[in-house]
Amino acid sequence: MNHIEVLTVETPSLGDRSYVVHDGQVAFVVDPQRDIDRVLALLGRHGVEPTDVFETHLHNDYLTGGLALARATGAAYHVNADDDVEFERSPIRDGQIVQVGPRMRVTALATPGHTYTHLSYALTDAEDGAIIAVFSGGSLLYGATGRPDLLGPEHTRDLARLQHGSAHKLAQLLPDSAGVYPTHGFGSFCSANQSDALESTIGRERRVNSVLSQDEETWVEELIAGLGAYPAYYVHMGPANAAGPGAPDLSPPAPADAAELRRRIESGEWVVDLRNRTVFAAAHAPGTLNFGLDGSFATYLGWMVAWGTPVTLLGDTAADVADAQRELVRIGIDRPAAHATGGPEKWTEGELRSFPTGTFADLAQVRHHREVIVLDVRRDDEHAEARIADAVNIPLQDLPARLSEVPPGEVWVHCASGYRASVAASFLDAAGHRPVAVDDDFDNARPAGLDLESSVDEVVNDR
Repeated sequence: MNHIEVLTVETPSLGDRSYVVHDGQVAFVVDPQRDIDRVLALLGRHGVEPTDVFETHLHNDYLTGGLALARATGAAYHVNADDDVEFERSPIRDGQIVQVGPRMRVTALATPGHTYTHLSYALTDAEDGAIIAVFSGGSLLYGATGRPDLLGPEHTRDLARLQHGSAHKLAQLLPDSAGVYPTHGFGSFCSANQSDALESTIGRERRVNSVLSQDEETWVEELIAGLGAYPAYYVHMGPANAAGPGAPDLSPPAPADAAELRRRIESGEWVVDLRNRTVFAAAHAPGTLNFGLDGSFATYLGWMVAWGTPVTLLGDTAADVADAQRELVRIGIDRPAAHATGGPEKWTEGELRSFPTGTFADLAQVRHHREVIVLDVRRDDEHAEARIADAVNIPLQDLPARLSEVPPGEVWVHCASGYRASVAASFLDAAGHRPVAVDDDFDNARPAGLDLESSVDEVVNDR
């Protein structure tokens, strides 16, 4: 008899995983992303049909492909019976067992904390009765848990307590050998903190996860104290998932010439250059914004854009534009207004713009002989932990609304590694500032000779 196989569908740009589980005859799917063609292709390669699709919760960080996948395949779509949704589903509750083919038995386990109605799913091999895996969604993650504050501050403490209890429930019910398969926690802002682990078991989590070693009150206080900002677009995801997202339209958007691109920019739309930050800094069309595909493109674009603003995509190739579309439909930005390819010379009727880049060592040298503005676009918590003396802090996600706070003059803009700095520099450049994008790791700031301060205003560099 074939063994049970768990296949992972990675979405690294959002820090999430979906799962296809099969026994060689039938399959089930957990938490599929919106672009279900990836799941359908994987099912096809393994020659199995899904009978069931399971949703751990109404996601806050992406639009689900669960309903579309169920409709496309005829699979039963299992969503918590207590979730208020606008579509037909197979309601499921705590303790309910779903038999998937003769071999796989899936048991729903109430694990509130990330949301009130969160479910995890334990997988039992009916051949020998062994519990071999748990699909824990946003509950028990690798060395962490899902964050409890996405439903609003009035619920955070209650959800955090529930999250602690849910993690202990899983640890008590499941054997140490059971594999842990979370949806979040691979860079997702849905995770309360991050781990480098690529796989885990209940036994490993007992050893390394603080939620299983600390008492409830200690863990809750430390968890809440460590929570930082999360993307603004999250507020739109839960309602959209409750409404039931359909399959996305990934057909190419309409082409736009240079004159149309200029009209769109002048009308306040976003024209987004997908190229990497180095080539953007060297030459770009005036007024365009740089969200490179080589970083957390959808996360930061979705975080910063005023919801509903038309977005036009500029890429070196049609494949780049298609990749960007795929990223955006996952967070509900369904149809780009237009697109253009071929390079910045084709995207403007006038002269190209550019701005310089540098390192933290360059910044240290410059500060010896002239006064410049240092703009730190990292999050508040990053800035508080360690910051360059006299730096102005405007978190990247706040920059569009706070451009007027950026002082005039030469602005050296930095983040932790360069990606966010380039995004910020493109906004500054479009607004008429004179940016220099620091393309460097913040760990190099102190060795370069820059004074760093902590949240208690102590100089933490060795003089």
